[in-house]
Amino acid sequence: MKEIKNISRSRAQESSAAIERLYITMRHLFNRGFYKPMGVSGETLREALLELRPEIYGSIAEEKVELNGLLYVIERLPVGIEECRFINLTSDEGYSKSHFQAIVPPKRRRNCYRIDNEQMNVEITRGRSDIYDILTHLTFIFIESHKIKNRVLIDEIDLEVTRDWQKLEQTILQNKKLTQIEKEIAISHVANILGRSFSEVLEIYPSFGTSEKPDRFLHIVYWLGKLAIEEIVENNKRTITFSPILRERLGHHIHGEIWATTIKQVLKENNLLERPIHIISANMHSVMNSIFATTVLQSKYKDKTDFFIYEELSKSGADPVRNKVEEFALKHGMISIPDQSGTNIDVQIFDTAKIDWAKSSFPNAKIGKESPVLIVMDYAFGEQAFETIDELLKPYKEGKNRTFLKVESVSIMGKAGILEGGKGDIMIPSAHINEGTADNYPFENELTAKMFEGNEIPVFSGPMITVLGTSLQNKDLLKFFHESTWGVIGLEMEGAYYQKAIQSASKIRKSINPNVKVRYAYYASDNPLETGSTLASGGLGTTGVKPTYLITIKILEQIFNIK
Repeated sequence: MKEIKNISRSRAQESSAAIERLYITMRHLFNRGFYKPMGVSGETLREALLELRPEIYGSIAEEKVELNGLLYVIERLPVGIEECRFINLTSDEGYSKSHFQAIVPPKRRRNCYRIDNEQMNVEITRGRSDIYDILTHLTFIFIESHKIKNRVLIDEIDLEVTRDWQKLEQTILQNKKLTQIEKEIAISHVANILGRSFSEVLEIYPSFGTSEKPDRFLHIVYWLGKLAIEEIVENNKRTITFSPILRERLGHHIHGEIWATTIKQVLKENNLLERPIHIISANMHSVMNSIFATTVLQSKYKDKTDFFIYEELSKSGADPVRNKVEEFALKHGMISIPDQSGTNIDVQIFDTAKIDWAKSSFPNAKIGKESPVLIVMDYAFGEQAFETIDELLKPYKEGKNRTFLKVESVSIMGKAGILEGGKGDIMIPSAHINEGTADNYPFENELTAKMFEGNEIPVFSGPMITVLGTSLQNKDLLKFFHESTWGVIGLEMEGAYYQKAIQSASKIRKSINPNVKVRYAYYASDNPLETGSTLASGGLGTTGVKPTYLITIKILEQIFNIK
C-alpha cells in the first residue's frame, strides 16, 4: 500500500515538474519571438506535454490518433488553421479595420485572420492564459499530425506513401460534396491512417463538420498529415511567431483598462457611479432571467416551474423568448454594454431603482434607500480575471478628480472541474490555491454548502486549485491534490486571480471597502479523474441549467437581503 502511494506521489511530482517546464518554456519562446513546434526549439514543449499526458488529450502518448482530444482542440482554434504553416500570435493591431474577415472559433472567443494560404493570425487580447491555451493546443495537433505522417509515409526518399493516403488525397482534391457511399469509403481509409476503428471514426465524423463543410474531418486529417510530411521531406517546418507589439503590450492591462473605463463612464452617464455596487462574474443570461424571466413568460408557461422556464430559455432555437425577456429587462433598469475593448467580456448593468419588484422573481427584495447597482460581467479567461477586476476596482479618474467605487460585494459564479462527484454538482470553495506558485488565497465565502441543501444536487466544500490551463491537467497530479492534506475539491482557471485583485484593492490599495464581501460558487463541467468525463467528452447540455440558476439565485438573494 505504501509502495503504491509512493509511486502515485512520484508520478504527481513528475507531472508537476512537466507543467513547470511547459510554463517556463512557453515564456522563454514568447520572449524569443518565434519557434518551430516540431523542430529543436519546440522539443522541450513536446517532451513535457508527452510526459504530462493531460487527460483532455487522451491517447497523445500512443501511436493511434486521439479523436476526442482533436475535436476539443479544433473547436477552440480557427477554421483552416490545419492548412497553415505560419501561425502568428498578435495583439489587436487593426486587422478588424481591413478586408480580412474575422474567424472566431466556435468554443473560444478570439478573433483570427487568414492572411493568405499559409498564414493564420490569432489575436491575443486576454493575456498569458490565452497564449498557454493556444500553444498547448497547437503542440497537441502537431504531435498528432506526425502520428499521421508516421503511418502513411513509407519511404522518405522516394516519397512512397500508403494506398490509404493516396485514396484520401484523391478524395480531397476532387473538392466536392461526398455521397454516403463515397464518405464511408473515405472513412475506411482514414480509420487505417488514424489507427482507429471504422465505427469510432464514423461516430465522431459529424462533430467536426459544419453546414458549409460537412466533410471537414477528412480535410483536417489530410492537411495535418500533408504539412507533417513536408516538414520531414522538404524540411519545411511550421513556425509560430509572436508579433513585436504583442510582446510589448502583454501584461500592461491595455484591454482591461479600456474595458473598465467604459463601464465607469456608463455608470457616470446614468448617475450610478456613487451608488452601492455589487459585481457579479457570470454569464449574460442567468442574472437577467433570474430577475425577470418567470414574470415575463408566465402567460406562455402556465403552471410550469421556474427551472422548467430556465431550461427552455437555455435551449437552441429559444431566441424569440430570450429576446422578449431582454426587451423587458432593458426597459426596467438593465443597460447592455457589448464589448469593444478586445477583452471579449460583455457587461450588463442593473439599476435596481428601476426594477418593479412586484413584476420580478424577488417581490420581497429589501434594497434600502440607496438602491444598489449590479455589474454583471461575462466570464474572464485565466489571468485575464486579475487584469479586468484589478482595473474595475480602481477609482474613476476625470482629470484630477477621483471617484472611489462603493463596491459592497464581488460574486463569482463559474464552471469548474470536480474531483469528487460528477457533472452538474456544485462546489463552494474556502480557498484558492494558485498552481505552480506559492500563492494561496483563503477567504470567508458568504456562500455555504448548507444554503444549497435540499435541491437534489450534491454540494462539495473545500479548497480549489487555480490551474494554468485545463488542458494541462493529468490524473496523478489531481489525485495528489485531492487525496493529500490539500483536500482540493475542484479545479478552475480564474479564482486565485480574482481574489488577488480583490485583496489588493481592499487590503493594500484601500480603493474599495476593506470588508468587501466575496461569494464563490462553481458547478462541475467535468471530472478529469473519471475516464469519459473530461471536457473532451462533450458539453453539459441542460445538466448545467439547474446549478447555474441555483447559484445565481442564492447570490441575488443575499444582495437583495432575502432571508
